[in-house]
Amino acid sequence: MTTNEILEELKSYANDSIKKTLMKHGAKEPFYGVKVEHLKIIQKKIKKDYAISLELYDTGISDAMYLAGLIADDKKMTKADLNHWVQNAYWYMISEYTVPWVAAESNYGLELSLEWMQSDKELIASSGWSTYSNLLALTPDENLNKEEIKSLLEKVEKEIHQAQNRVKQTMNGFVISVGAYVPEYTELAIATGNRIGAVTVDMGGTACKTPFSPEYIDKIKKRGSIGKKKKTVKC
Repeated sequence: MTTNEILEELKSYANDSIKKTLMKHGAKEPFYGVKVEHLKIIQKKIKKDYAISLELYDTGISDAMYLAGLIADDKKMTKADLNHWVQNAYWYMISEYTVPWVAAESNYGLELSLEWMQSDKELIASSGWSTYSNLLALTPDENLNKEEIKSLLEKVEKEIHQAQNRVKQTMNGFVISVGAYVPEYTELAIATGNRIGAVTVDMGGTACKTPFSPEYIDKIKKRGSIGKKKKTVKC
């Protein structure tokens, strides 16, 4: 499929109800409001395509940008590609999901996550925290830098309540990811979350809420899923 053919198919799945919902969350015109299940129909046809993923992302159309992440050939992504993507991620579905998914499965996930975290731009910093969280879900424990993770937990505890809005959300997500994917630090993550307390994030008038990390980790524990790694973080 060509990029233009893909865009035409995306248009055929346009859904006004989905579009209105996504606009409440921060999506902007032009976009079609395509359900993820329909994006995955197109994904199955394409599988992976590095060149087309870059073209789709550069359309600036949210549906196409999300699809770009699903079909990206992560190992072919260059550092320049990933920096271009994070700089052009204009709302959190792209900055906290699409970009981190691809970055985490690329060859530069750790390096860029730590770099992006330091940005004074809200969506780039939130991409950094989300990328690191995804790395925790993918990386075998023996390949993780435990001291670095512990240091980042301390950083979150110290800074989260003064952080920018979406950075607070992804810092909170990082605490959950440590608890869920690093069994050695599950109790430390719960203790950190308890000291942090409730995290307030402006969700733009939607009904979404930021989970209380100790409670969320406890649910994962009750499911017996602590330490279960993922083959892919894309969904």
